[in-house]
Amino acid sequence: MDVLSVSGLTKHYDGYTAVDHISFSIKRGEIVGLLGPNGAGKTTTIQMLLGLTLPDDGEILYFGKNFLENREQSLSRMNFASSYSAVQGRMTVYQNLRIYAGLYGVKETEKVIRQLLELMDIVSIKDQVFWKLSSGQKTRVILAKAFINNPELLLMDEPTASLDPEIAEKVIEILLELRRSQGVSILYTSHDMEEVEALCDRVIFLDHGKILAEDTPLGFTKRIGDCTLIVTFDGEQKTVVSHVKSKKYAYKFPRDEVIEVSLPENDIPALLFDLGKKKIWITNIDVKKPRLEDVFLQIAKGQYEHREN
Repeated sequence: MDVLSVSGLTKHYDGYTAVDHISFSIKRGEIVGLLGPNGAGKTTTIQMLLGLTLPDDGEILYFGKNFLENREQSLSRMNFASSYSAVQGRMTVYQNLRIYAGLYGVKETEKVIRQLLELMDIVSIKDQVFWKLSSGQKTRVILAKAFINNPELLLMDEPTASLDPEIAEKVIEILLELRRSQGVSILYTSHDMEEVEALCDRVIFLDHGKILAEDTPLGFTKRIGDCTLIVTFDGEQKTVVSHVKSKKYAYKFPRDEVIEVSLPENDIPALLFDLGKKKIWITNIDVKKPRLEDVFLQIAKGQYEHREN
């Protein structure tokens, strides 16, 4: 059974369609990335999924039940984290976690809070007032809050945006372990494409409120096709240019002795062999394969064309 199922979800604001009849689902133990440029509709979608904004059309099902008709029960089995959200600023870290534990009816409260403080490495700040913390410390507290009810589903909006790389990597490890050990499902938004590639089983790209494409991270990168071959060489530049042009590959010269060529990965051996036959001495080779970042940039620039798998 899907832990989350969205059908025809739509939201209008003063004649502007922020979310335009989107449909998707998340299975138990699945981590799905919800990506797109600023203004694509990600935040509005999350707000509707949390019940903070009512949709104008469409249906949201949590654990097979209608969200609006089973709001309290649904929210008790899920949680939310965002680096842009906050808890009670005038209370200490411990007091905040204690309150949320009470709201969720957490058993063995002290034990759970202690484990979360240790997990997020915030034991030393447990008695500090929240609003005095650094942005990274605040983010870790918010993540601890998100784990407090042992949720079956996590909605996470840029949860690592304020974290140092080392802590962000630890958070990703924690999320993967929660999925492995407890079957937690996650809907995850981020602008860090390396993070998304490491974490997500499937990615949904939104653009102008619509789902532009949906695939695995690897599936998306395969759609781009060409990779970039970077060759450092010793020899006549005009010979290199003439041969690359004859193959109709796009190219550029970052430096006189370095050429970057865009071409299918399978064409690389033949190109290198042919240059060698033309007395071009190749001193270094680097290959950059397409990444999810490339797909994201294409969408942000309006250059991505939807293609069926």
